[in-house]
Amino acid sequence: MTLAAIFGCAGPTLTPGERALFAEAQPWGFILFTRNVETPLQLMRLTDALRDAVGRDAPILIDQEGGRVQRMGPPHWRLWRPPLDQMRAATSPGAAARAMILRYRIIAEELRAVGIDVNCAPLADLARPDTHPILKNRCYGTEPVAVIGAARAVAEGLMAGGVLPVLKHIPGHGRATADSHLELPRVDTPARVLEAEDFAAFRGLADLPLGMTAHIVYSAFDAETPATCSPAMIRLIRETIGFSGLLMTDDIAMEALAGTPSERGRAALEAGCDLVLHCNGAWGEMQALAADLPPMTAGAEARAAAALAARRCPAPVDIAALEAELDGLLTGGAHGRDHR
Repeated sequence: MTLAAIFGCAGPTLTPGERALFAEAQPWGFILFTRNVETPLQLMRLTDALRDAVGRDAPILIDQEGGRVQRMGPPHWRLWRPPLDQMRAATSPGAAARAMILRYRIIAEELRAVGIDVNCAPLADLARPDTHPILKNRCYGTEPVAVIGAARAVAEGLMAGGVLPVLKHIPGHGRATADSHLELPRVDTPARVLEAEDFAAFRGLADLPLGMTAHIVYSAFDAETPATCSPAMIRLIRETIGFSGLLMTDDIAMEALAGTPSERGRAALEAGCDLVLHCNGAWGEMQALAADLPPMTAGAEARAAAALAARRCPAPVDIAALEAELDGLLTGGAHGRDHR
């Protein structure tokens, strides 16, 4: 049986203890961070070792948005400007969408080359004047139509390159004025406004195969519990927004959530999430989660199978030609004058 979890690991190689834990626990997948990344060869060996530990072609995730959030960078991989900066640098609205397709097709090529097949993007969070700086320039725009178009382009570019996209942070992180890594944000916006604006961006992308929740209280729907652990909010994600894909939590170790990692994880699964995402690679926390979390439900297994069935072998492309096209669509070029 498959544990309803995605685990990180501590460093650039698997320890014997990690290998044994993963073999026994059988998490659905793995996620990598900068601490796990050194060189292309090292990263290929690590992704091979993770899959070998569980004895299957397990999905391996990373946050490679570009800008502040990219786990792979120079000298081996391209450095990208923040997504919102790229959107604003586009020479026309049509160029903005095409540029996002190209950017993420190039990113997908870099990920696939080292065995990574899931990228935690696109974001459909709306950038607002008071959006917390931890998120703001990671967004794609300020209104739903433009954000849906850009996020759809991101997903298209990734999937064309054989990498699955993860839609985040459902149902919308843009109104948060606190950093959920450190504390619990609270959004007191009326329901009608959220449904017309923030939730609308996610409704337009509800067919994507994987999604990630937001650790935020939306008081119009549940005044006490963050969306990740709120049955009312997970029901809203499924029924009002219409997201039918595989739903994972944001990192369960973030300080927005109360309790032990196991308590947080169980609460998220009981609320209706399919998977618990645990990122920090902390040995004791992973041991506890492996012991305390249940296997994936039949529904989650079916959604996972549908998501993984969308993985495809990419057609060969001329990356240099794609990058030249991208340069021509953006003022300052693909990486910006300050990002070369």
